Amino acid sequence: MSPSALADNTAMGISQYIKEIGRGKDGARPLTREQATDLLGQMLDGTVTDLEVGAFCLAMRIKGETPDEMAGFLDAVRSRMKLIPDGVAPVVVLPSYNGARKLPLLTPLLALLLAREGLAVLIHGTPTENSRVFVSEVLLALEINAQSDPKVIASGEVAYVPTEVLCPALKRLLDVRRTVGLRNPAHSLVKLMNPCIGKSLIVSSYTHPEYAVSMAQTFELTQTSAMLLRGTEGEVVADARRMPQMDAFIKGQRQLLQEAQAGTLSTLPDLPKTTDAVSTAAYIRSVLVGQQAVPASIAMQVEHILHLVKQL
Repeated sequence: MSPSALADNTAMGISQYIKEIGRGKDGARPLTREQATDLLGQMLDGTVTDLEVGAFCLAMRIKGETPDEMAGFLDAVRSRMKLIPDGVAPVVVLPSYNGARKLPLLTPLLALLLAREGLAVLIHGTPTENSRVFVSEVLLALEINAQSDPKVIASGEVAYVPTEVLCPALKRLLDVRRTVGLRNPAHSLVKLMNPCIGKSLIVSSYTHPEYAVSMAQTFELTQTSAMLLRGTEGEVVADARRMPQMDAFIKGQRQLLQEAQAGTLSTLPDLPKTTDAVSTAAYIRSVLVGQQAVPASIAMQVEHILHLVKQL
């Protein structure tokens, strides 16, 4: 099929899509936003075989996603997702999918600090590997239970809604990683998706510089309001040991919030020596009651988020 013919056809069968995206990094052809929506929709609707799902994941891993394709994938997920009902307060959305490997998982600390300032906070996520500590474990140690159905989030509240509650089919696509050992577009789109009906600010993070570029382009294309930073081991919370660069997108318009600081901070927090959920929860509680100081980078991230929410 020629590139012009591909552009003229909005919807195709899964095998034709795989043929177009599976020609390798240099030979593969990008899909339009509408075609990407249709392609992922077929995946999420369960109308394709496991073999075809695996072929899609491997082909996209080699090719990489364009901003138009990622926008289409986001469209497909949103139309199939249970959404957070609109409430009085804008919602700060914290995706949590990487978990803790060497450093304690402090995404719940960020969430609770924001809630203390009166913001409504949504954490969504699910375990994606077997060897890390994930946000569900830390939240449980903090006595924050997962919701079984999305509800309005009040000002000053932290709500945790697992991915499988928002969109079970998306959870299944994320789980493909456990079989093939490689990420797929679902691992990027969960950090970009907006599960809210009302006003919201997505806090998103990247692990490698190339994702900073592609994620920024997607936020611009979709006119999303978001914060983007290099987080802690892929989590959206600022690294407690150093100040990362933070960028903002207000309806897709980009602005620099915070320059990255070279090296480590002058004063390092006394972080837990282990990453287990109980130790992490104990540290978070000690920060919240003032026994330990809020790490400087996280305190700055909170200030920037408060400022951005006022612009929504």
